[in-house]
Amino acid sequence: MIDFSDIETAREASRGVVRRTPVFPAKSLSEMTGQSVWLKMENFQRTGSFKIRGAYECLRKMPEEARRRGVVTGSAGNHAQGLALAARMLGISATIFMPATGSIAKMQATKGYGAEVRLEGTGFAEACEAARSFAAETEAVFVPAFDNDDVICGQGTCGLEILEDAPNVRHVLVPVGGGGLFGGVASAIKLQRPEVELIGVQSEAVDTAVRSWEAGGLLTDLPARYTIADGIAVKSPSERTFEYIRRYADRMVTVDDRSIASAVLWLLERKKVVVEGAGAVGVAAIRSGKVSLQGDAVILISGGNIDSKAISDLVEREMLRNSRYYQFFTAVPDRPGGLVALLTLVAQAQGNIMTVNHNRIHRGVMLGWTGVELLVEVRDEEHIARLEAVLEEYGYQVTQLS
Repeated sequence: MIDFSDIETAREASRGVVRRTPVFPAKSLSEMTGQSVWLKMENFQRTGSFKIRGAYECLRKMPEEARRRGVVTGSAGNHAQGLALAARMLGISATIFMPATGSIAKMQATKGYGAEVRLEGTGFAEACEAARSFAAETEAVFVPAFDNDDVICGQGTCGLEILEDAPNVRHVLVPVGGGGLFGGVASAIKLQRPEVELIGVQSEAVDTAVRSWEAGGLLTDLPARYTIADGIAVKSPSERTFEYIRRYADRMVTVDDRSIASAVLWLLERKKVVVEGAGAVGVAAIRSGKVSLQGDAVILISGGNIDSKAISDLVEREMLRNSRYYQFFTAVPDRPGGLVALLTLVAQAQGNIMTVNHNRIHRGVMLGWTGVELLVEVRDEEHIARLEAVLEEYGYQVTQLS
């Protein structure tokens, strides 16, 4: 286990490299819980996530002979960017293996930091396996995303900042994937303030750390499913990082993808910040009621690296789920003015039409009529009900599509 002094040394060494990220108040979460809730914004960190902290600490301590051989890793994206930037700053060549199905934004950013990017497999495990094979063939140094003491020390510098910027904190919520961030932050906090409650949060689709903690021992053969929290979609923590979870976690909880997506949208609309799925799991845990609080809390927002397309898709789906969009099917007479009459009624009901699609041969539409699918921006469920009532009053049969 790392020492507190190791984390302090890592912070001193990273001054001027690692950005001290802000802690923002979350007023609506505070009102919801009755406690003061704060957000530690690591999405404002260099490379868009906390990963530069551990990557830089690991590389700076690497012997010169090892540096000359270059470094390699497997990553879904955030560790890739952190390692690529740290390597460039220290003059080390870096090769990064990333899943072929991963975030395009993270791939492009990693290349932009000067690393060679190779696509391999469909997930984190396959990318890591390819990276280890590359290391064996070339003698490049494999740098784990989490299973390394120096990496864990570097991540722990985030915990020091939390203690300094939120001195009255009673709960800290930390996203858990491989466990390196949790191990570092928990060490920094528990070794100074053992009474602070550490809460690990995982996606329920990839929840080995939570199940292992509940079982009291590391489980390695549990299935993993797709999750929008790709940054923590790690099948299992290592023995090293699980020991930190076993020793320091006071609670471990999971959240589903719908809660995560809702948290991403909430952060975008209410806090005006872009956060990836993995970074939003702590907010999801509070908003979904998975975590109750009895004092000041800090939620660690671990990263903000998300594709523009992913944001767009997520927002569209959440607008539908939250009754901010209304998608429906109806039919209009197939003659001039038929569609205009329908659209006029929608406008009079104060619906903002987003898209209109015709389907002239829909099997449920009688001859002489045209099927129409509309996506309309609305205010809430009451507004939807009023819009439906107006349309049905004028003889339109309305079928909600989602």
